[in-house]
Amino acid sequence: MDAFFASIEQRDNPELRGKPVAVGGGGKRGVVASASYEARRYGVRSAMPGMTAQRLCPSIIFVKSRFQVYGEVSRQIRNIFFEYSDLVEPLSLDEAYLDVTENKKGINSAMRIAIDIRRRIQEETGLTASAGVSFNKFLAKVASDINKPNGMKTILPEEALDFLAKLPVEKFHGIGKVTAGRMKKMGIRTGGDLRKLSEIELSQRFGKSGRYYYRIVRAEDNRPVNPNRIRKSIGAERTFFEDIKELEEMKKKLIPIIQTVFDYMAKHENFGRTLTLKMKTPEFKIINRSRTFGGEIRNLELLQQATFDLLDNACEEIEAVRLLGISISNLEKELAGEGMQLELEFDEEKAIKPKLPD
Repeated sequence: MDAFFASIEQRDNPELRGKPVAVGGGGKRGVVASASYEARRYGVRSAMPGMTAQRLCPSIIFVKSRFQVYGEVSRQIRNIFFEYSDLVEPLSLDEAYLDVTENKKGINSAMRIAIDIRRRIQEETGLTASAGVSFNKFLAKVASDINKPNGMKTILPEEALDFLAKLPVEKFHGIGKVTAGRMKKMGIRTGGDLRKLSEIELSQRFGKSGRYYYRIVRAEDNRPVNPNRIRKSIGAERTFFEDIKELEEMKKKLIPIIQTVFDYMAKHENFGRTLTLKMKTPEFKIINRSRTFGGEIRNLELLQQATFDLLDNACEEIEAVRLLGISISNLEKELAGEGMQLELEFDEEKAIKPKLPD
């Protein structure tokens, strides 16, 4: 979906259409959850501090998030997908992989299916979607970003290697900004440059990720579309209006976060063994502390005490925090292979639990 949250807000409020909109909080502690394309022209991006967004785009309009609405629209779109295929793998509320090799409508062209789905989404929701069409997940994901917003890109098998050879490394899904910067310093600017290195050379320079880079630059990705992805972690975090300096106040703020995560695990009977505490300083430095238990954490008091212990051990490194959060991994229902992370988001003092569509 194109700027999903922001597009829904513009759809539901005509006064916002054509204007730079950010979903999320403004001010000192707000974070942008989604930015309209009008705002993106100024450099505003998701996960950006609200103050930075305001500085880049003084006319930006901040809108409070409505995750219940976003979830409802996501389910509506997902139902359209299921009319074409049962092999639908959700990545988030606004993105999914579809395998349409054998589709319910008997259409022998993936491009025609993508065009039809995008038309249906716009007619039934008033929103635009972009699509990437190719013969594996990596290429489809890369293609989906090429002609955004409201566009489509198809990469045929005979085109894949030439396409990847010309593609800048920062456009490769799985190569982040920092890694792309490292690559450029090494003279690796395109897929063609990346393909010149052997698997051993890439592994030596980039560790395990090097083997991944070796495969994807050759258009090799055999991962199936998995309609039953298993969560790899469950987490919640909260950004505060004012920096917190006192240890006891930090613990107080962690209690509802801990409760939210535990309640979700208990409801879904999916407990985990590894606890990670996340702290962000006023300078935006992120500090993580983890502990793995011999069995699943099934007791709220144990989870709370373990979280406090991690905080006690880390307090000497931090004078203040602007964000606190926890996550649980090594979940009972986690299976081998690709998983997904669920973040339970906080909005001011009220915990909001956005759910992925059924």
